[in-house]
Amino acid sequence: MDEVLIASVIASTLRVSAPLLLCAMAGVLSERAGVVDLGLEGKMLFAAFAAAATASVTHSTGLGLLAAIAVASLASMLHGFACVTHRGDQVVSGVALNMIAAGLTVVLGIAWFQQGGQTPPIEPDVRLTALAKGFAEPQPGNWFASVFGHGFLSHNVLVYVSFLMVAAVWFFLERTRPGLRLRAVGENPAMVEAAGMSVQWLRYQALLMNGVLCGLAGSYLTLAQNASFSPNMTAGRGFIALAAMIFGKWKPLPTMGACLLFGFLDAMAIRMQGVQLPGIGEVPVQLIQALPYILTVVLLAGFIGSAIAPKALGRPYVKER
Repeated sequence: MDEVLIASVIASTLRVSAPLLLCAMAGVLSERAGVVDLGLEGKMLFAAFAAAATASVTHSTGLGLLAAIAVASLASMLHGFACVTHRGDQVVSGVALNMIAAGLTVVLGIAWFQQGGQTPPIEPDVRLTALAKGFAEPQPGNWFASVFGHGFLSHNVLVYVSFLMVAAVWFFLERTRPGLRLRAVGENPAMVEAAGMSVQWLRYQALLMNGVLCGLAGSYLTLAQNASFSPNMTAGRGFIALAAMIFGKWKPLPTMGACLLFGFLDAMAIRMQGVQLPGIGEVPVQLIQALPYILTVVLLAGFIGSAIAPKALGRPYVKER
């Protein structure tokens, strides 16, 4: 492969992986605290709609980001209210959140903008663009400028934030006292309660951090990757992030590797459209588009049984009297 193709694949992999990383880190924080979060997809969808609607109306990137974080955090708190406070079924609550997000964003989009559930296009100067604009395109014949420059330096700020969040979540869980307490809540909540700490409060803290990261993931889809919101635009990314988290065994660094694998596969699938393979012919577009989801099923089938989840995951905590 020449330097232009290599640079394009690297750049596409990082861009596609960014929302998956943010969403997967949100899932790691929630589930390490013992709260199953199947609602990652719905929170991303809510955040994407909030970011696009706010940014298109106010013409402000910052307000769009804040709206996305606020809405996703509110959805996360609702999940906590149902599952932590009232000890409801965490799987049912997450699925309900996804269904509500899929319907409510379309209804609000139609009511507010009359564009079939879509939001108005976000102005170019409001969208998140590359920090180093000089590397926006690969440069044929210049390996360093193409592979390193375009491949790694041609991204918007949220791409770099997503990788910083991996390091931040790892450091928080492995090297800080609050992170140790959060992990203990997911393993042995009775011991945490016996030590004088509130299990419910710690789980709400994890869900709040979860909401912030889902808000960033959703805002990336509309402020950086696309120019507006469209119905169900998350397209299963929340479930792919969930699969990456399980494949990574609820640990930040292996989860990042799984997200990069999904991103690479998606980037290669885009490049394979229209390619003629010897003895096969042109690869069907439908098969190419299905590859990330096929990999999700394969990973879940192969690793969901061998991955050891936090011991208290999915178990509502009832305080002993």
